[in-house]
Amino acid sequence: MSPSNGIARAAAIGMTVLSVLAAPPASADGFAAAASPPRFELSTKPGAAVREVVEIDNATLTPAAYAIKTADWTLDANFGAIFSDALAPGSCRPWVAVERHEITVQGKGAYRFRFEVSPPADTPRGECRFAILVEGAPLTVKTKSGLGVPVSGRLGVIVYLEIGGAQANLKMIGTAVAKVNGEPTPVIQVKNDGDAHGRLAGFLGGTDAHGARLSFAPATFPILPGETRYIPLVVDQPENSPPVHIAFPITIHGKLQWAGGATPFLQRFGP
Repeated sequence: MSPSNGIARAAAIGMTVLSVLAAPPASADGFAAAASPPRFELSTKPGAAVREVVEIDNATLTPAAYAIKTADWTLDANFGAIFSDALAPGSCRPWVAVERHEITVQGKGAYRFRFEVSPPADTPRGECRFAILVEGAPLTVKTKSGLGVPVSGRLGVIVYLEIGGAQANLKMIGTAVAKVNGEPTPVIQVKNDGDAHGRLAGFLGGTDAHGARLSFAPATFPILPGETRYIPLVVDQPENSPPVHIAFPITIHGKLQWAGGATPFLQRFGP
């Protein structure tokens, strides 16, 4: 299967590690917040509340004020989070309670922030997804032309809550070779027929056209229910060694795994 432009675009970030989805904070002078953990993957039953704590750190030397709110989100073609203040259809944000909407964190300090999710007793099986946004106070940043532009930093903490045993059901439906960071890379097309998000894992191996034995692992990007995504198989790059370049064709084998499922893998990539 030859990669289309769409596959190449989707795979182009395959070797880039995205934090918090993970959604990194916007760049703004004076904003240096970090969250731990950067992502929650939780489970519960209908009618059973879940309570958690996220630690918000301030890396600056002076106290910092942050506004806290929830948001809905979707993923773009490059697995980046797009946040929305408006309630999405079927949003579970009305179930979410946060400790407070404004906090101050001392310089080089941390704040343990509490939140709670309370799905109603009649909630059907599925997955609740939302974000907790930590926003800094607006600052004025000067452009090269000298104009002042208001900018505020923002950190997004993603929450997944599986309800009633919801889980992913991942199926591989295609393969390709696409450019990832300029390097030809094996890519698999994966569909999620389940009712919760999934992430591929597993250790794969193969011998390329030059006889080199290589190890691979699938990129761990989330695949939401009902979505089809292109997931790169990232070749292991040993430390302090020359970069590994794959000589195609290559047959890759092993086992792909995700929470609640696994499947044997044997595919040939390249002409």
